[in-house]
Amino acid sequence: MLRSASHALRRLSSSSSRSLSTIHPRPPRRPIKTLSSLSPSTNPYPSLLSSFSNTHIARYHHDHAAAASFTASTAPVPEEEEAVTDGDCAGECTQVVQARNTTTPANNASIDAYSAIELALDSVVKIFTISSSPNYALPWQNKSQRDSMGSGFVVAGKRILTNAHVVADCTFVLVRKHGSPTKYRAEVQAVGHECDLAILTVESDEFWEGMTFLELGDIPFLQEAVAVVGYPQGGDNISVTQGVVSRVEPTQYVHGATQLMAIQIDAAINPGNSGGPAIRGDKVAGVAFQNLSGAENIGYIIPVPVIKHFLAGVEESGDYVGFCSLGLSCQPTENVQLREHFRMRGDMTGVLVSKINPLSDAQRVLKKDDILLMFDGVPIANDGTVPFRNRERITFDHLVSMKRPNEIAKVRVLRNGEEHEFSITIRPLQQLVPVHQFDKLPSYFIFAGLVFVPLTQPYLHEYGEDWYNTSPRRLCERALRELPKKAGEQLVILSQLLMDDINMGYERLAELQVKKVNGVEVENLKQLCSLVEGCTEECLRFDLDDERVIVLNYELAKIATSRILKRHRIPSAMSGDLIDKVKD
Repeated sequence: MLRSASHALRRLSSSSSRSLSTIHPRPPRRPIKTLSSLSPSTNPYPSLLSSFSNTHIARYHHDHAAAASFTASTAPVPEEEEAVTDGDCAGECTQVVQARNTTTPANNASIDAYSAIELALDSVVKIFTISSSPNYALPWQNKSQRDSMGSGFVVAGKRILTNAHVVADCTFVLVRKHGSPTKYRAEVQAVGHECDLAILTVESDEFWEGMTFLELGDIPFLQEAVAVVGYPQGGDNISVTQGVVSRVEPTQYVHGATQLMAIQIDAAINPGNSGGPAIRGDKVAGVAFQNLSGAENIGYIIPVPVIKHFLAGVEESGDYVGFCSLGLSCQPTENVQLREHFRMRGDMTGVLVSKINPLSDAQRVLKKDDILLMFDGVPIANDGTVPFRNRERITFDHLVSMKRPNEIAKVRVLRNGEEHEFSITIRPLQQLVPVHQFDKLPSYFIFAGLVFVPLTQPYLHEYGEDWYNTSPRRLCERALRELPKKAGEQLVILSQLLMDDINMGYERLAELQVKKVNGVEVENLKQLCSLVEGCTEECLRFDLDDERVIVLNYELAKIATSRILKRHRIPSAMSGDLIDKVKD
């Protein structure tokens, strides 16, 4: 957990222009910032550790750190398997023959930098990205184009592994091998923004000549040495820095605003290192992805279990499948009186279920005030942790997040003094208000100059770096706290008014949620669009927050819509995704 307001996590891709800090709310004990490729970043809201996204963002509110609750997610780190050469890569990609590194904390040897360089020279590439992010304040247009740089490395199957934030909202991607003046066109095959990983492919056979792939290793022990390889800012050639493992624990992933396992190291990691491998011995121990600004040589790498989970999902389904969630918000039971109240015996440990996501399978069998004692046979401590390796502990979120979608988990709970066992289907869960919206255009619908959009955190980020304090308070609280009641639900808001005679007098009603259209409750933007387009009455009525009402003459409003769009040079009254849905 981040504790100092003077430091901030930063992503590590570099930009040829300036780097932007990530947009964050009222700062927790250590605010989150990024050095990204100028893409809009998501919010690590410092609330209690409770979230219902598919990757469980565990966050602490700075006023309630002592009473922090947490989400359920993930599984013990499996034994690593030897990598097998992909058939497509044989003959063109030379497999790096590697012996398993058996170093332990007791006999940990320092990494040979020259060995890391030898491995990296024919594996690590420099990535050049051109990207353009959506403008959520004006959702019918994009922001200006920008370019950035990052790192990546070759893995089995003629694939390049890098960070998601290196290629977020990209329009054009090039890669360059070490020692080559030629840049090759690359395509994004899959991207997982929650875990900040992406896979690139290159069609050119010339690119793959002489390239070798790196194998994935294990999670390094504390104080084991690693070498981080990449193309950080300050030069154009490959760079190798060395350090040791400081800690292994769930950490805030700045780009995806999620809480997943990460490895903290003391190697110098700088912008441009993003996506480069951290090598231990002759295998990859992780992927560099962020650092702690304001601190000396504190960097973070994505560990092998998270990487393998991402790759396995892509290989099985052809696309990123996400990280699973129980959909629970839980409270520690460290207080003796609390445990006695819920009739926990002296030998019992567990956490209190305080909230359940209505869309999760846990809603079917669990109840509020259940005590969660075990997950898949692993006892949960009163502080929500489970055993991890040699005398280390980790939050049981990790056990859940490593589950595959639709996998069954066994849980033991204490309810009214009696123990019960249940089976729960684990799957990724979507939030009511999306935390990020990379690689897609925002949805919008314009009628009579009224601009309707679904509420998202990127929309709130348009209020500036201090958006938690400057954005509309009610919308902000709903974005961070409310849960969906049904699948496909959205919070639709009136974001702004494009002034015209038809809507004059309603200009102060912007930034309010739309509750009903002609008496019908609004479920999402698609439904609102259908209700407006299919109106058969003379007047169209919108019921908003605070009991505010907008009434328009339907025929006059349709005529006004055309002239307003022409006046503001807006190509369409609705976004492309809504046009397709309305046609269907």
